Amino acid sequence: MSFPLLTATAVLPAVGAIATAAVPAARRTAAKWLALLVSLATLGLAATVLVRFDPDGDRYQLTESRAWIKDFGVRYELGVDGIAVALIALTALLIPFIILAGWHDADPLETKSSRWRPTQGFFALILAVEAMVIISFEATDVFLFYIFFEAMLIPMYFLIGGFGDRAHAGSDENASAQRSYAAVKFLLYNLVGGLIMLAAVIGLYVVAGNFSLQEIAAARADGSLDMATNTERWLFLGFFFAFAVKAPLWPLHTWLPNAMGESTAPVAVLITAVVDKVGTFAMLRFCLGLFPEASDWATPVILVLALISIIYGALLAVGQRDIKRLVAYASISHFGFIVLGIFAMTSQGQSGATLYMVNHGISTAALMLVAGFLISRRGSRLIADYGGVQKVAPVLAGTFLIGGLATLSLPGLAPFVSEFLVLVGAFARYPVVGIIATVGIVLAALYTLVLYQRTMTGPVKAEVATMPDLRVRELVVVAPLIALLIGLGVYPKPLTEVVNPAVEHTMSDVQKKDPKPEVEAAK
Repeated sequence: MSFPLLTATAVLPAVGAIATAAVPAARRTAAKWLALLVSLATLGLAATVLVRFDPDGDRYQLTESRAWIKDFGVRYELGVDGIAVALIALTALLIPFIILAGWHDADPLETKSSRWRPTQGFFALILAVEAMVIISFEATDVFLFYIFFEAMLIPMYFLIGGFGDRAHAGSDENASAQRSYAAVKFLLYNLVGGLIMLAAVIGLYVVAGNFSLQEIAAARADGSLDMATNTERWLFLGFFFAFAVKAPLWPLHTWLPNAMGESTAPVAVLITAVVDKVGTFAMLRFCLGLFPEASDWATPVILVLALISIIYGALLAVGQRDIKRLVAYASISHFGFIVLGIFAMTSQGQSGATLYMVNHGISTAALMLVAGFLISRRGSRLIADYGGVQKVAPVLAGTFLIGGLATLSLPGLAPFVSEFLVLVGAFARYPVVGIIATVGIVLAALYTLVLYQRTMTGPVKAEVATMPDLRVRELVVVAPLIALLIGLGVYPKPLTEVVNPAVEHTMSDVQKKDPKPEVEAAK
């Protein structure tokens, strides 16, 4: 039997989470180093998955399949396509930076009114989330996917509710209540989506007789499984609703600004750059793969929701006074672009959407982590409390600017390639939708540049006059992310070569071909 590489990639952070939680309370630093080493080892396994994956090979590779719950047809089935490989690599890449950025976020506070902050638990929960996200990308059994899709809510709930932003800590008596509200709202929204999906999962089993994604797809291809139109559409809606909550897509998005605003910056990155990607990934793998006719049927409404997300998120980002909530609303706008690319039903759109998932993860991590470093120095999330930072901390301001320019998809930085492909794909099939979506680009430039202008330029405020620049640990976090943004912006080919064959399979699932360009005949 070959080495179960996919299982090892998910099990290692899970075992690391248990080991980190078991470190004695007095050995906080040891727990941090253990979590970091485990995350780096997981990154090594994810890199091995990437190297061993053959873009020109079978659709699902490195597969593992074992009987699990025989009476219900549930199997432990894993396999990765190019889209899953790219997102596993993104997850494994970001976790070490998240751990380093949050190195002191769970240290005990020196105030009487604050509770002891369990450092070991903080890092153990991050590793637990990593394990569940990775296996969600690997699962090709629908029931197995559902278990971890829901299970990741538990550690995320405690990360949001138990470890708040230091800008609220200590003297703010409402801080604990605000964190609890954000955590409960996150949990309730996602639990409701999960319960609706569970009904759809059961319905799928009743219709198909098993939970295997590959077997169901094969049965549909050879005609042995023929879902009634109404049945397929109801099942699609059950799956899509859960994924739209996780993504998040308007109008199911309202939990995200609260969750990101009340979390520490590393946890905010974990939410929007890692966990939320499971929702958009699942739209590609399960909605389009299992329910092609229903996906086509629902496309017009979903495109409208995506456009609303793009414009609405960007408009609210323009009006924000809180740095972290601004990034949260910007992410809602970006997720609108991702959903638009998926349901444009073109190869350019879906390739762009997949690249957008990866590049948005990197750019949001860069911007939010630098914003976290800024907030930790000043002790405030309010934009109005800053000014002139670039004169006292030029490296911090410079990295903040690059992260912001990536957020607005400046040409030469990685997100530009993604957004360009999404818009090309949308224009090809739905020109009006593509035109409206471009408004989001203009608004992105507005909220990003206004944020930079108000925080980094102008007279130096007294409260930031002694602000230190980025330290070595912080540079280690930010510099690789900036390098990736530039590298993938200039040369995205290594990523597109992995993703494009998987997109072709998805297009085949929904029986769509790219529309031919309309060219006037020469006179």
